[in-house]
Amino acid sequence: MKNKNVKLNYIYNVFYQILASILPLITSPYIARTIGAEGLGIYSYAYSIAHYFAIFILLGLSNYGNREIASVREDKEKLSRTFWEIYFMQASIAIIIIIAYTSYLMIFQPSDFLVGALMMFYIVSVAFDINWFFYGMELFKYTVIRNSIIKVLTVILIFIFVKGPDDTWKYTLIMVAGFLISQLALWPYLRKYVWFRLPKINAIFKHLKPNIVLFIPVVAINIYKYMDKIMLGALINKTQVGYYENAEKVILIPMGFITAFGNVMLPKMSNLYASGKQSEGNSYIDTSFRFITALTLAMAFGLASVATKFSILFWGESFEVCGSIISVLAISMIFISWPNVIRTQYLIPTHQEKHYIISVVIGAVVNFIVNYMLIYKYEAIGTAIGTVFAELSVCIYQCWVVRKPLKIAKVLRTNLPYLIPGTVMFLIVSYISSTQKIGIIQLLTEICIGGVIYVSIVALDEIIFKRQFFVKYVRKYLKLK
Repeated sequence: MKNKNVKLNYIYNVFYQILASILPLITSPYIARTIGAEGLGIYSYAYSIAHYFAIFILLGLSNYGNREIASVREDKEKLSRTFWEIYFMQASIAIIIIIAYTSYLMIFQPSDFLVGALMMFYIVSVAFDINWFFYGMELFKYTVIRNSIIKVLTVILIFIFVKGPDDTWKYTLIMVAGFLISQLALWPYLRKYVWFRLPKINAIFKHLKPNIVLFIPVVAINIYKYMDKIMLGALINKTQVGYYENAEKVILIPMGFITAFGNVMLPKMSNLYASGKQSEGNSYIDTSFRFITALTLAMAFGLASVATKFSILFWGESFEVCGSIISVLAISMIFISWPNVIRTQYLIPTHQEKHYIISVVIGAVVNFIVNYMLIYKYEAIGTAIGTVFAELSVCIYQCWVVRKPLKIAKVLRTNLPYLIPGTVMFLIVSYISSTQKIGIIQLLTEICIGGVIYVSIVALDEIIFKRQFFVKYVRKYLKLK
């Protein structure tokens, strides 16, 4: 794949990740004032439960399917056999999980039964999820276009039909129907790339073991991604879940850049390492560390500096606590960025899943312990702190195990200077924010000032020390003279 394709795929992914994060953020002020924090918490709690069932359908396919498809995409016959073998495994597991979730609803009879029952549509949507195929083929345009259209329609339907606290079930139905339609919309494109091949039983199950290996980190990640909400809902109340849900929506916007970068680079790096082009792969990783560090620090420090004002302006004074939650979660972004590069560009492409598994298991354990220690006293803020410690532990472990092949000490020295513009931006914007009244013009002005400060200091650093990293990056990847 040429650099142009990597650039375009990254743009597609960034566009989708940002859109997928912004659209819920657009509806969140409306949802906060209609179904309220409790209604949002009921939906989020039910979704978190359903998600734990759904992850067993995909197992580790987000990474495994992506990698396997990327390695055989040049041969249509192998590609066809590989796809149907993997999908038949996915469909078989889905039947078992659907039965299991139905049993859960019947036996435990959750208090918000209707919302829980509607979540069945979400679980069925996961049964039809073949995004891993299109990611492995580096056909990101298909997923972006159909997801964008469906998500926009979902937002429109929310504004039309959700009018008050009693409409939580309507909000749930609209959301889960969007999930299902979004997955089904990809299937018509499939026949262009694969032939139908009925796989043998042993061919199906040969994919099970490596998927289970990659599923362990998926479970661990989901423990500290969704367990926060489950623990809040079970130990505190659904309102705290609603606060945390809103704060997380804001964090997901800048996180979209990091996620998109990993989605694009995983098939690229898998293909490079499979072809024996290790030096070229290492060059990409070095560039990725520089790019993602500069980007993440700018977003994390910038977001933390305006979090409280944004929360009050966006959701109302009753959601002021969301500002503190956002500020804490912004710290976790810093520790997420490097493991994202290490995982998607080195550990998984080089089949070193063991270290990835160990790191996220450590993160899950740390998250649970810190949550349990802090959740009763600090509620949603305590769970946010737990997330920070979890991501920090994952980052430390992954950096340690790849310290020699990826020369982490050198990477650290190279990227530490980006803390300076981030810190300066945070201090100045925080001061300005504390002296100005709450308003949309003031908020936008502070964001612009922060951006100018960060970019100016980075540019000055490159001029003084003649680094010219971003100049070279722009010339190489955007092909500008």
